[in-house]
Amino acid sequence: MDRYSDMAVFVAVIEQKGFSPAARALGMTHSAVSKRVSQLEQRLGTQLLVRTTRSMRLTEAGEAYIGEARRILDAITALEQGLGDSAQEPRGVLRISASNAFGQRHIVPAAIDFMRAHPQVQIDLTLTDQMIDLVASGTHVAIRSAALTDSSLVARKLALNERIVVASPSYLAARGAPRDPGDLEARDCLLLNHETRFNDWGYRSPTGRRLKLQGAFACNTVESLHAAALAGVGIARLPAFLIGEDVEAGRLKPILEEYRPPAESAIYAVRPGGGITMPAARVFIDFLVSRFQPVPPWQMRAIG
Repeated sequence: MDRYSDMAVFVAVIEQKGFSPAARALGMTHSAVSKRVSQLEQRLGTQLLVRTTRSMRLTEAGEAYIGEARRILDAITALEQGLGDSAQEPRGVLRISASNAFGQRHIVPAAIDFMRAHPQVQIDLTLTDQMIDLVASGTHVAIRSAALTDSSLVARKLALNERIVVASPSYLAARGAPRDPGDLEARDCLLLNHETRFNDWGYRSPTGRRLKLQGAFACNTVESLHAAALAGVGIARLPAFLIGEDVEAGRLKPILEEYRPPAESAIYAVRPGGGITMPAARVFIDFLVSRFQPVPPWQMRAIG
């Protein structure tokens, strides 16, 4: 039991970002928390944290230990909750990861609604465009739209990840709408400024050549391309989940719809496979599926 307690105290120090915040969260004194972490390091025979008066950081051993510690503690929590009444309200800290664009627009509102429906659940949401290791980071649920290559993950489909070529009414009034995809090579196309499949809009020349798209504005985030398209800077190919409201309001106009390639990917809720799943994670994924299916909230009437 002492080993489990030391582990839990150490994880609290990392998650609360300090000894004093962890002590307050655990209802312990600062000195008691520090003693438990020192006991853990002594038992393991290695330093887990480098501490100064102003900061702390994990050592390499600490990085390895924290991922496994979170997994073990989550498994204990899931086991104890699973042994209870099956109709028991989900509870505990639910750690979620999502991309910036999709997360801000759809997962934040969904998480808030989920907390209101399940007040014993606390949400720890990380928005990042980096592909994180769910087990090492202790993430219970991640929302992903990239190809799923990790067979250890359990995935539930939420919606198709459709991308629509759009421009503002002001841009189309000034430049006119392209008649076919080939016209895009002479237009201001809004692209990400790094190598990515996002910049391949799926169009090909009659000879099968990938179209050479370019423009006067490039950026490293999809959200910025969205803002530039709304400002009339150029033509963009953007996720339907990001622009649905703009199309319905007439702020952006879909173009070249008759040439639009089919969606190449979907949006999934994924969780680590194997072991025991935290009940709150299962309930949250079910909640997302019911929220986004059969028709996602961004479905655009203007484009059918």
